Amino acid sequence: MNGRERVTAAIKKEPVDGIPSSFSLHFPAGCEYGEKGAEAHLEFFEKTGTDIYKIMNENLLPACEGIRCGADWKLIPDFSRNDAWMTRQLDLVKRILDKCEPGHYTMGTLHGIVASSLHLIEKTYGYDTGRLVMPEHLRQDKDAVFDVYKRVADIMCVLAEEYIKAGLDSVYYAALGGEYRYYTDEEFETYIAPLDKQVMSAIRESGGTCFLHICKDRLNMQRYAGYGRYADVVNWGIYEAPFTIAQAKELFPEPAIMGGLANRSGVLVEGTEEEIRTEVRKIIQENGKTGFILGADCTIPTEIECWRVKAAAEAARE
Repeated sequence: MNGRERVTAAIKKEPVDGIPSSFSLHFPAGCEYGEKGAEAHLEFFEKTGTDIYKIMNENLLPACEGIRCGADWKLIPDFSRNDAWMTRQLDLVKRILDKCEPGHYTMGTLHGIVASSLHLIEKTYGYDTGRLVMPEHLRQDKDAVFDVYKRVADIMCVLAEEYIKAGLDSVYYAALGGEYRYYTDEEFETYIAPLDKQVMSAIRESGGTCFLHICKDRLNMQRYAGYGRYADVVNWGIYEAPFTIAQAKELFPEPAIMGGLANRSGVLVEGTEEEIRTEVRKIIQENGKTGFILGADCTIPTEIECWRVKAAAEAARE
């Protein structure tokens, strides 16, 4: 099997000749788009040998100044498929696909409703304060803030469609907002979940495969209980959430599972080559070979040595 065949079989829960893998990182500043961004991706793919070629998305919704309360969200302008952030991202995808050798499974990254909405105010507040401000602003003016969330969902559906039109096999949908400490369960169910599902549906309706990534730590995973029917593969912070693979198979019986390794600590980041290979074999033995893709909780360190990822990918395919 080549990488594309191996990943496709794993998603369908069919027999595979080895476990496929996917790992990704945020590339250094200056590699967000253009030829430099494409070359950084291609070098990482070549040096690590993963089965999935995941294209990162650092071309984010542009920041809006002057958002100080819920009512100010009315100041946020409309989004368009002709906006620079989208055209740069699609140009990056096309540059990479033009140089990719055949036989690899390709994936575009799409930031979900909460993450994309946060980008609009992150320049003003920073990440941590911005996360706190978002539910506060929603409570101050539900109509104004939810209207932006809906417009974000609509433009993310467009990006998903354009990804698949460009030739990508799949979209990695990064869902955010499941932490206990921000939105309430009711707020999440009313204002976040329907829009997440809208975009995930659009990925599939465009002909792509949907990889659901559930971001961050200390999560109420039950908020995502209904997401499984919209996803083909689910990935989350096994160690960060925390939530075991066994628990996930109960919560998400339909999709394949991706994960197994911690992303910022543990054997992948700190171990020897043999320790990495041993841990990967152990993970596969414990979780089986059906419907499983080796991965990490989230992005791995930018500065990680590629041999570490290569050792994990090779051990998985044994």
